Amino acid sequence: MAQSSMESVLETPMTEISVSFPNGATAPPTPIKLKGKKRLLHTIQRISSSPSLVKLGRTPSSGYRTGGKASVSCISLSSSSPSYGPGYALANELSAGYYTAPTSTATTPGIQIPYFDERARIRYLGDGKNSVGLPSEVRPTSKLGMTPGIAEESDYFSISISKPLQTRPDFNFWHDLPSELRMEVLSYLEPRQIIRCSAVSKSWHKMCFDGQLWAVLDTSDFYRDIPANALVKIITSAGPFVKDLNLRGCVQLREKWHSQALFDACRNLESFSLEGCRIDRTSIHTFLIQNTRLLHLNLSGLAGATNTAMKYIAQHCLRLEYLNVSWCNNVDSRGLRRVIESCSQLKDLRAGEVRGWDDVDFMQAIFKRNTLERLVLMNCDSLTDESLAVLMEGKDSEIDWLTSRPIVPPRNLKHLDLTRCRNISDQGIMTLVNNTPNLEGLQLSKCHGITDASLTDLLPTLPALTHLDLEELEDLTNATLQCLATSPCRSTLRHLSISYCENLGDTGMLPVLKSCTRLQSLDMDNTRISDLVLAEAAAMVRARSPRTSDPRQKPTVGLRLVAYDCQNVTWTGVREVLSRNAEVVLRRPQALSSHPLEPSASAAATTATTATSTTSAPAPTVIPDKEKFYPTALIALKCFYTYQPTVDEHTKRCLSANWAAALRLERKWAGFMIAQEEAGVGGAGSRRRRRRAREAAMMHADEEDREGEGRGEGGVGGVGVGGGRRRRARSGGCVVM
Repeated sequence: MAQSSMESVLETPMTEISVSFPNGATAPPTPIKLKGKKRLLHTIQRISSSPSLVKLGRTPSSGYRTGGKASVSCISLSSSSPSYGPGYALANELSAGYYTAPTSTATTPGIQIPYFDERARIRYLGDGKNSVGLPSEVRPTSKLGMTPGIAEESDYFSISISKPLQTRPDFNFWHDLPSELRMEVLSYLEPRQIIRCSAVSKSWHKMCFDGQLWAVLDTSDFYRDIPANALVKIITSAGPFVKDLNLRGCVQLREKWHSQALFDACRNLESFSLEGCRIDRTSIHTFLIQNTRLLHLNLSGLAGATNTAMKYIAQHCLRLEYLNVSWCNNVDSRGLRRVIESCSQLKDLRAGEVRGWDDVDFMQAIFKRNTLERLVLMNCDSLTDESLAVLMEGKDSEIDWLTSRPIVPPRNLKHLDLTRCRNISDQGIMTLVNNTPNLEGLQLSKCHGITDASLTDLLPTLPALTHLDLEELEDLTNATLQCLATSPCRSTLRHLSISYCENLGDTGMLPVLKSCTRLQSLDMDNTRISDLVLAEAAAMVRARSPRTSDPRQKPTVGLRLVAYDCQNVTWTGVREVLSRNAEVVLRRPQALSSHPLEPSASAAATTATTATSTTSAPAPTVIPDKEKFYPTALIALKCFYTYQPTVDEHTKRCLSANWAAALRLERKWAGFMIAQEEAGVGGAGSRRRRRRAREAAMMHADEEDREGEGRGEGGVGGVGVGGGRRRRARSGGCVVM
């Protein structure tokens, strides 16, 4: 009995669990708690059997609810014999309404299920449609809170919900842009680049040849490379959008001018340039008749431009403001007179080498119109003093008896070019006095009849003058330059050219450089200037240009100076320019303001004085380091050809802000020149230096002699009216050579 009772005790389970949960069933019965020997024997029996996931007396997992309740996943599949007999079946909630009792004890693994609670977590394994261990047609019901799409993972506690990836639709940035923005992007490309882009596709080809991109067609950069067919295609594709058409030098269009498509496309032109093209007169007339909105017309150098073309301009192009017929041999003053009388807005007329400027009636028509702001008459030999006087003062104008000058309104001219007008003299230049107050540019190169007499009267009446060209005026002296230095235009003058004026020297140029501080271009080749002028020019640029403390800031060219073939310019003057270009100024920085809580400078000095009176050794004074300031502008010098490579290299280093290398080059070059001179002591070098010094002194004496003659006095050293010294004969040419 004792043994049978012990076996019954061993076979009695610790808890009682109902096999199935019918609908409306109550809670399971309370488990029986074993004590004493029964608990010990029950534990031994459990240990001797196959291992199980469930172990009595262990701490429940953190992922489960406490209170002795477990989930259905705590099942031991290792034991070959069932612990609860063959008649056990899963509950309704787990079987989803299907009977799950095993059919045989041999093939069905032993299942050991603890007490089940409805609030315990349920884990469904599968692809969201079928559950593991259940028939394929069994699906979880919605009343148990089953969520489809839960996939099985290796981690028990992680549940991932797989979401379908949303593929991003194809996005074509360029295709989705508005057409206006695409045209704006392509407008930043050059014509070469636009033509290359047209080969991408048909849509790009259509877009690249849109007329909006070709409103301004300037072929001056690629006229040699573009074929005639491509150029005609661009013009015809642009159609009425083309407003600015520059075909300068396009000789390949010689056989294409008669194309009707080309004439039909160009009907809204406002600026048209045919300079250098091989075009016949019929095509020129057709373009002029069809384009009534022309404002800018350039027919320079065209043999097909005749007086008939001028007649068509006068009839159809009434809004014309710019006309260039220079070197048109078949155009004269008769055709230009029609243009002057019809085009009331004409402001710029360029008619170099055009005949008929001696026609007084034509000049009277220009005088009455008085709309010209720029008049270019270079190489017009037919221009005389009488016709120029009519242009400035009119014909039979009223005379002011006080000043003996005609009473006429001032001219609107801003630029007057009389280069190589050989029949112009001082009489014609005097008519400009007080009649051209707005004149900004005056070119009188190679007008050999002009002297100081007219220029000294004219320059004080030109307050807005910025460009003055006096090249090859052999009779000019330093008096003209001295007058220029005191005239009102000294503060506005930007460009001055006195090349080949062999009588001009330091006496005239030094006052100009001191007063005309805004000069940007100065041509002084083949004159008598010396190293003093170069030094003064370098000092002027240094004084007017601010300096910077940033050594990496690259300077700009502040003055372009031409001084080659000048007998009195030596390497010393060139070195002065190079030294000033790379000069780094050392300055002591300004005293920094002290902190508000710190004592002032005077208080600190008083404290230091008191301290030194009581102590034996004075406090050391800290001297701040000097700051370096670098130039922001320099001189681009063109000098003697043997010095020019060194000057160019030095300028290149200065423009790249490589100050140390520029200073090193200047010092080495100076050492080389000094060594060369020392090597020639006692030989040909010494004789050459003495000869150059003697000739420079003689030239300086000659300048003073001329000034003394003008004042009625004798020159320095007795050379003058009552000369007391014999001059040595000297030959011309460059002494340096």
